[in-house]
Amino acid sequence: MIICVIGSGGREHAICKSIQKSSKVKKIFCLPGNAGTQELAENVDLNIDDHDELIKFLKKSKVDLVIVGPEKPLVNGITNVLENNNIKVFGPRKVPSQLEGSKTFTKEICKKYNIPTAKFGVFETIDETLNFLKKSNFPIVIKADGLAAGKGVYISKNFQESKDAVKEIFGGKFGSAKKILVEEFLTGEEMSFFIISDGKNFKVFQTAQDHKRVGEGDLGKNTGGMGSYSPSGLINKNLESKIINKIITPTLKAINDLGEKYKGFLYAGLMISNNEPFLIEYNVRMGDPECQTILPLLETDLVDIFMACCDEKLEKFEIKWSEKKSLCIVLCSKGYPDTFQKNVKIDNLNNLAFSKNDFIFHAGTKKVKNEIFSNGGRVLNFVTTSSSFKNSRERIINLINQLNWKNGFFRKDIGFKIIDK
Repeated sequence: MIICVIGSGGREHAICKSIQKSSKVKKIFCLPGNAGTQELAENVDLNIDDHDELIKFLKKSKVDLVIVGPEKPLVNGITNVLENNNIKVFGPRKVPSQLEGSKTFTKEICKKYNIPTAKFGVFETIDETLNFLKKSNFPIVIKADGLAAGKGVYISKNFQESKDAVKEIFGGKFGSAKKILVEEFLTGEEMSFFIISDGKNFKVFQTAQDHKRVGEGDLGKNTGGMGSYSPSGLINKNLESKIINKIITPTLKAINDLGEKYKGFLYAGLMISNNEPFLIEYNVRMGDPECQTILPLLETDLVDIFMACCDEKLEKFEIKWSEKKSLCIVLCSKGYPDTFQKNVKIDNLNNLAFSKNDFIFHAGTKKVKNEIFSNGGRVLNFVTTSSSFKNSRERIINLINQLNWKNGFFRKDIGFKIIDK
């Protein structure tokens, strides 16, 4: 098979690494890819928003399957375009992708189908929002309605902080904002719960917990993710049953009731309070860095799983997992998530002493004349699988210290809630 992976982050590098192991794969393209995918695939710098150019490339290259990594092309309807041109694609269509593309879309589904979530209000102007906030209890959660690369969420401790958040969102910090979502603040622990669906049936695709805050102790600004671990320490059979029955199943029914099928990964960001799940948000693709954490635990051929989803044959398919613990730490450019320097050379990558349980997934990197340079805020994902999260974390920190990249920083406490308690 010839497979094309769309995206350029650590998630896409992890997907390429996983599908490369399949005996069915003859060639991989990655659009546009990074320095890591370049070792496994042919990177192609092509504008995926130019659908005519994309279709022309895929047909000329005789691509058998397209895997869409990031959310933006899914929300923009790339799956519909590819399906209309008889190209097999893994990833949800445009309407189901609004589960991530519009937080108000998801909240209305929650309301209609009695899915447990935070109480909320949707507002369309600054004045309307501020009038509501003046009468609200704090802390309170304020969200941009559309895509915001994981950063459009504010937890405001007082009215002044909430006012600043509202002005930033309506001021265009995350693109044009016609609506804003204000939610009650839920207490508990967050968890990422993944399923994979073929439109008729679904399978659980592991759990994880990620660390969104830039600072140790989960403090500071939101980021795209500073690290994660899998499986979640919160999951148990009783909780899994509640998540499936109260959240996942009614959501998939809602999509079916809209005349659509959900095909692809569905990632539920949950708040767990006293072993009860509440939906915070949906993502319509694998998380990043959760994907990099989860895929090294997968023992089943990922290509077989993707094909079973595309062909609606997932029901009798068995997905097998390693019993190991997986932990990921993200090495970032100094200054992230604010201003940071790009094009900084990364030496020593080839000199690190790796074992078969160690992985580096590139995110914000590029290769120039056989040398690797930073090309983003989140640069490298270090992942180790072992018998314990503590061992994995110690191993990764040792590898990052060996790399000794002067322009980088990372959180040394990833997994602290499960390791250090």
